[in-house]
Amino acid sequence: MQRVAALFAGQGMMARVLRSASWLMIGYGGSQALRLASNLILTRILFPEAFGLMALVSVVTVGLSLFSDVGVGLSIAQSKRGDEPDFLDTAWTIQVIRGFFLWLMTGLLAWPVAQFYDAPALALYLPIAGAGLALAGFHPTRVETALRHLHAGRVTALDLGAQVVGLAAMILLALAMQSVLALVIGGVIQAAAKLALYHIGLPGRGNRFRWEKTAVQELIRFGKWIFLSTAFWFLTSQGDRAILGRFVPLEVLGLYNIGYFLASFPMQLGHAVNQRLMIPVYRDKPADAAPENRRRQRQLRFGLTGAILSLLLVMAWIGPWLAGLLYDDRYAAAGPMIVLIALALAPAVITMTYDQAALAAGDSRGFFVFSATRACLQTGMFLAAVTTLGLGGGIAALAVSVLAAYPVLVLLAQRHHVWDPLHDLVFFTLCVLFGGGALHWHWPEISTMFDQVHLLQGMTSIGAN
Repeated sequence: MQRVAALFAGQGMMARVLRSASWLMIGYGGSQALRLASNLILTRILFPEAFGLMALVSVVTVGLSLFSDVGVGLSIAQSKRGDEPDFLDTAWTIQVIRGFFLWLMTGLLAWPVAQFYDAPALALYLPIAGAGLALAGFHPTRVETALRHLHAGRVTALDLGAQVVGLAAMILLALAMQSVLALVIGGVIQAAAKLALYHIGLPGRGNRFRWEKTAVQELIRFGKWIFLSTAFWFLTSQGDRAILGRFVPLEVLGLYNIGYFLASFPMQLGHAVNQRLMIPVYRDKPADAAPENRRRQRQLRFGLTGAILSLLLVMAWIGPWLAGLLYDDRYAAAGPMIVLIALALAPAVITMTYDQAALAAGDSRGFFVFSATRACLQTGMFLAAVTTLGLGGGIAALAVSVLAAYPVLVLLAQRHHVWDPLHDLVFFTLCVLFGGGALHWHWPEISTMFDQVHLLQGMTSIGAN
């Protein structure tokens, strides 16, 4: 125990990495536990279609955020000026302007989106949800400063506190209103709570409006490729739901969204840890600077991938049982969806650590090339598969597109001296063995789920006619 404690002590790189990784895992695990608890309560108050509508609200708000992301947080993380007040204040000013722009865009897009998805309620919900984006623009850069130096503990605690407030508001409003509007307003309350807690709970100087030309030029130079990368990341992270919302009933979309929420928990945890952890590691200890750095990075990569992929495969094995335990019979089809989605996400988990090396080195252009390639492949394959093979084909396309983009990722990783073929071979092999077993074991439930989806689509077509 003393050896373990010694690893976490002090201000050395590995000690800060281990402490930050622990806090990020605790924070994400706590966040997902709170989301799950509220989800279980809300599914008993509301109805499956409600979660389909909320998925469409998220598609638009997340999409707007990604299509306008200029990489302020990443710029602070990798820049040599990341601790200078003038640079931070300029970054914060850009962030505030962007927040109000996003709120305006939710109002402008509300009616067209409602018409596209034939969901009139979206015309009301989207402008309200947009207020949360404006509030997020005022987040102090003290958040990014803490994460830049691998001090994630207090930020994690404040995030969880804000989430408790927001989820409690959603539940109380859902009981009172019996409407999806409760979820939308609850999200805005959560954004307000997070802003207040950040300003009260994080030490350091407050931000002021500032427009330093040199800082703006650096932010734009680095951020222009991040802007393009995150625009394509929208297709990667939200494109499946945006497409399904057009081709399947809201009830099916709601079931898919619940299945995705549970199945993607390990991958989202991996992304949260990977982005906050690996950039400082790659930045301060480049792999090509010393053999010891490469060895440490391999240890971190094997540890992170092993932990996340193990959780993902567990979700694939227990999916139907977990859905039956947590939800009533209306949500039974979410169980087989958990199996398929978890297996489809496995290749992305195996390859997730490499692209952060490009960002740590300031190579936002290389990061963009990979992001765009993967996004275009995934969106094109998903759309083609859904229209020709149905929901199952679309889910399979999520995995195939990652494999198709793998050569581009390898080139990027080799450029920054971080590609580890042994790592990839080991975990791809484990994924095929254990993932194939889960697919074979649950095939009867998966077949039944596809029959139910086809029935719901048929009923929707008859009703439309």
